[in-house]
Amino acid sequence: MMDKKPPKPAPRRIFQERLKITALPLYFEGFLLVKRSEYQEYKHYWTELRGTTLFFYSDKKSPTYVDKLDIIDLTCLTDQNSTEKNCAKFTLVLPKEEVQLKTENTESGEEWRGFILTVTELSVPLHVSLLPGQVIRLHEVLERERKRRIETERIPSSALEKEQEPIEDYVDVLNPMPVCFYTVSRKEATEMLEKNPSLGNMILRPGSDSKNYSITIRQEIDMPRIKHYKVMSVGKNYTIELEKPVTLPNLFSVIDYFMKETRGNLRPFIYSTDEPLGEPIKEVRRESKEKNIYIT
Repeated sequence: MMDKKPPKPAPRRIFQERLKITALPLYFEGFLLVKRSEYQEYKHYWTELRGTTLFFYSDKKSPTYVDKLDIIDLTCLTDQNSTEKNCAKFTLVLPKEEVQLKTENTESGEEWRGFILTVTELSVPLHVSLLPGQVIRLHEVLERERKRRIETERIPSSALEKEQEPIEDYVDVLNPMPVCFYTVSRKEATEMLEKNPSLGNMILRPGSDSKNYSITIRQEIDMPRIKHYKVMSVGKNYTIELEKPVTLPNLFSVIDYFMKETRGNLRPFIYSTDEPLGEPIKEVRRESKEKNIYIT
């Protein structure tokens, strides 16, 4: 059973960390029961609608999501009859899967339907039972999403117009580094994870040269273990050197891969200035541009 009390918003720091990780505007949030094709039963998530993506969190206070669903290609949203009292159920029909959603009450169900249809169809649905204030919010979100898409489409063309701008600068603008990237050595990454387990257990760092990367993780199975994985830059893609190499389009996808494969057990290490590190490290450096990467 879900808590019937209205959920409190996440603290500001958590909101800021989620914004850094997702790089998308927040339109709506709340609890959802979710059943994807690979799930045998519904899973209870705190869910955020950011842009045209649903991000699923284990709870309201978790800064990193355990799963996400891109709904920009939504085919249709179909309502389901529910035998449960004060509960709304509907299905998101996507090209490659159908996802069942269940809300804590019919009112929140109408809100979720309204926001999902607004951002995917780029129009406010007419047949939703919402109060005037809620409808106004839908129109506000519609305008924000339209502007976001226009700005996203403009980025490549505006960047290409600058003939003398280096290609690497163009890539930096479109692909900021993941929030768990730190320009630290293998030893420093290990120390950060061992001495500050509450901040996360996965760090992306520069590799042994200025082109490639490494992932350092700390897992607790029988006992805490530190592991390192090479991430090779191959053309425009990145390959994780595993027994069966995995190639992904960007570093964000690399982080997503580790999170999904461990079902959320691996979490990006997020250092906040509000929370001092357990043991002083000579310096923790954060860089947003690949061209400035260096190894200590």
